[in-house]
Order: sequence, then C-alpha cells, then structure tokens
Amino acid sequence: MADRIRARAEVGPELDGERLDQAAARLFPDYSRSRLQTWIKRGELLADGAQCRPRDKVHSGSELTVDALLEDEVSWQAEAVALDILYEDEAILVLNKPAGLVVHPAAGHADGTLVNALIGHAASMAQLPRGGIVHRLDMETSGVMVAAKTLSAHHHLVAQLQARTVKRQYCAVCIGAMTGGGTIDEPIGRHPRQRKKMAVVAAGGKPAVTHYKVTRRFAHHTRIAVNLETGRTHQIRVHMAHRHYPLIGDPSYGGRPRIPKGASERLIEALREFPRQALHAEALGLIHPVTGEAMQFDCPLPPDMVELLHVLAEEDSVSARPDKA
Repeated sequence: MADRIRARAEVGPELDGERLDQAAARLFPDYSRSRLQTWIKRGELLADGAQCRPRDKVHSGSELTVDALLEDEVSWQAEAVALDILYEDEAILVLNKPAGLVVHPAAGHADGTLVNALIGHAASMAQLPRGGIVHRLDMETSGVMVAAKTLSAHHHLVAQLQARTVKRQYCAVCIGAMTGGGTIDEPIGRHPRQRKKMAVVAAGGKPAVTHYKVTRRFAHHTRIAVNLETGRTHQIRVHMAHRHYPLIGDPSYGGRPRIPKGASERLIEALREFPRQALHAEALGLIHPVTGEAMQFDCPLPPDMVELLHVLAEEDSVSARPDKA
C-alpha cells in the first residue's frame, strides 16, 4: 500500500503573488513539480483549505496543506543497474556511487540513473520523494551516499541534513601547492552569465561553508580532506576554484589542464587524460533514523584516484633524486 503524506507550510513574503504550483515547489522541495501539480488538480494540495488551479496566485500568510497518497513517480522506471551496497537494512541503504552515474533522471539522462537502480533494487522506493535520495553527488563524483527506504527515514535524514549534523568528508586533488588548510565561507548561486554553472556570488547566493585540510602536498598539486557544513550544488568545486586551487580534471571550473614545467611524460598523460574532477566522498556519518545509533561509513578511493596520486608521488620522488637536481 502506498504511504500517505501530510504536510503544511506557510507562504512567505518572498512568494507573495507566485503561482500556486511554483510556490508549492519552493515550499515542498522533496516532491517533483509534476507530482505537486497532480495533487493540486485532485484537491489534495489546498491553499487556505480551498482547491485551486495550479496557475492561481497565492499570497503571503496563506497556508498550503497536502494530504495525498505517495504513488509511484511514473516517469521513473525500475532498471537492473548494479549497485555497490555498503550497508542496508529496512530503513536505509548506503552505497558507493561510481563516477559517471547520474543520480536523478533528467533531460539527457532519462534512464540508467541511480534512482532507476534503487527502484529496481527495492520497488517501494518509487513512492518516496526523489526515489529515496536525500543528498546528491555530481555525476562525475564518486563515493558514499545514503538513501532512505521508508518515508519516516527520509524525513529523519532530511532533518539531519538541515540541522547540519550529517558528517560528510571528501578527498580532493587540487591544482597548486597549498601552504595549509582553512575554511571557505562564501555564498554560492547561479553564475550570472553561464547559467549551467555555479559561482561565488555576493548578492542572492545561498550560505556555503567548506572546511579543508592538507593531507599530502606535492610539488605542484595538493591532496586535501574536505568537510562540508552545507551542501550547495558543486560546492567543493566552486569554492576551491574561487581560492585558485581548482580540482584536477574539473571540466567546468578547472579550465585546461595545467602542465608543470619539466613534467614527465607519465605525469603529462595522467593530467591530460584524467577523466573527471578528482573528487571522492570518502566518509559519511549519520544517526540511524530508527535505532538512533551513530553510524559512520567509509569508502576507499577508486582506482583512478589511487593511480593519479601514485603518479604525483612518483613524480616528486624522481624530481628529488640527486641526478635530477
């Protein structure tokens, strides 16, 4: 049987005069626009207790209420896509997402996504907001993720993320030799000219805080451990590029490969051919939504990043030899 969702939210001044469906999408971000429009048309999403049309305007102070069944997202089909599952029980599923796997179906990626795989693994997840996904990794970022298998677990995990109690640590390899770690507290929003990109923006950006520390310094590159307080789109990639230490292989924020003077052919090839941004989610800490147990999941580096770090270390070793002085 499908779960029932009951929720309410008040329209704030910033949404005064917006269409009902647009306001609902802002106030109930866990649900797709098409699902919200269906609820409005069925009278399952009301404004001040009255049924309205999706295009009707709402005003500051109005209350939106939802009382609806969570039916399957018909556009999300179950697929037999292999999953690297690190942990699973009746409430949550923790997995190692490979680079190249898109999380949600979207334009250009209608199938073969993580959501399709999750629904194929557990059909009931089709009824959950975003197929059970509570946080994302970029397509070309690898590493540990958690998904909810029940509605109550989903709400619990989302609340943890909003309270910033979920611990997320990443490994990144940046261009440039850093002198030390630090904290980047800069708002992130849409790039003012390139709308598919994000950027540090003073006006209109959302708060974003990134902590990083140096774990290995190479001659021209740095391996860092990154901890997030917030989870903005492309946050690590944008913040590190803003500090002039973009990630190796980042096609959007790193520019063309930077080849150090005197680099060996092996290093040149490694830098030019690295297929993605050098970013991996290596640890995730959370409170189990049912047992209340503090849990941490660790995910080893994938082979491509292991090899990249090996080449960087070997380059430093060769450069340090007396015959290379």
